[in-house]
Amino acid sequence: MPKKTLVLGIETSCDETGAAIVDHDRRILANLVHSQIADHRPYGGVVPEIAARAHLDHLDSLIRRAVADAGLELDELDAIAATGGPGLIGGVIVGVMTAKALAASLGKPFVAVNHLEAHALTARLTAPEGQEIDFPYLLLLVSGGHCQLLTVEGVGRYRKLGSTIDDAAGEAFDKAAALLGLGFPGGPAVEAAARGGDPKRFALPRPMIGRPGADFSFSGLKTALRHLVAGLQPPIDPRTKADLAASLQAAVAAALVDRTAHAIEIFAERHGPGGTLVVAGGVAANQTIRAALAKLADRSGMRLAVPPPALCTDNAAMVAWAGLERFRLGLTDGLDFAPRPRWPLDEAAALAGAKA
Repeated sequence: MPKKTLVLGIETSCDETGAAIVDHDRRILANLVHSQIADHRPYGGVVPEIAARAHLDHLDSLIRRAVADAGLELDELDAIAATGGPGLIGGVIVGVMTAKALAASLGKPFVAVNHLEAHALTARLTAPEGQEIDFPYLLLLVSGGHCQLLTVEGVGRYRKLGSTIDDAAGEAFDKAAALLGLGFPGGPAVEAAARGGDPKRFALPRPMIGRPGADFSFSGLKTALRHLVAGLQPPIDPRTKADLAASLQAAVAAALVDRTAHAIEIFAERHGPGGTLVVAGGVAANQTIRAALAKLADRSGMRLAVPPPALCTDNAAMVAWAGLERFRLGLTDGLDFAPRPRWPLDEAAALAGAKA
């Protein structure tokens, strides 16, 4: 029997400290996450210095537990992968330096993983047996800090079709939760409040709908909600909060569907009709948005692939898998790799934008 490929993944890009081990048969042998929500809740958002210190406090023990849960010894690992960016630079440094130290001491390759690529490739890890996802596919990457549509042509090969020109969808949810006093983190809080609300009560704008291309904009939606809230007599009753949350969620879902529909047309022109639409990132855990995109995929003759909710939010299993995909292609990194606070998937598009 050939030896299995085993990769340890480390995730420290924001406020989740994670360690996981996956193998080349797409098995997650261990996947541990230490949530920092309680540390940041008093501040209503993530405090970078607190996040970095929490990573330092918990990462070593998480790695030890992950290796034990997988029934392995450290020297049985084939490679050590860590999020190398983008993210809060203090946390990224903690993960990268820990991974480098392990790689150097064990004599194993080090793989620096783009956090966005980890999200982009997760659906290949979680696809059911017999329904594996081949390249190319269309990706909607939607999270607290990112909102973009890309063609995934292969590992490390991405072509951007559209992105947000201001706020990301997840950022709109976070700011809405703060406005409505729903708590932190904002995305799950808005979704929970929206379950009992009327999405048609408040007419919120659907930014960019009907315009050419596949770019997004959510700052106007956030501003419209703020004006609505300012015009209400305080305190806002629970029913009104639920209706506002549901109306915001419906507006975000409609904007995502419209922009993705345009990207599907572009994708079909380049690669033919059909194929797979992958939705990844923390906002992909939202069930209303999943359902709206499922209807779009069905109308468009595409297969929809969304990781389980626990693997949509930041986790180390996705980092381990992306590291494994890169490792088996020989795409490893030297110990002089520098952590990156910004790291676009389509670097050619980013450079073109910088020159414009």
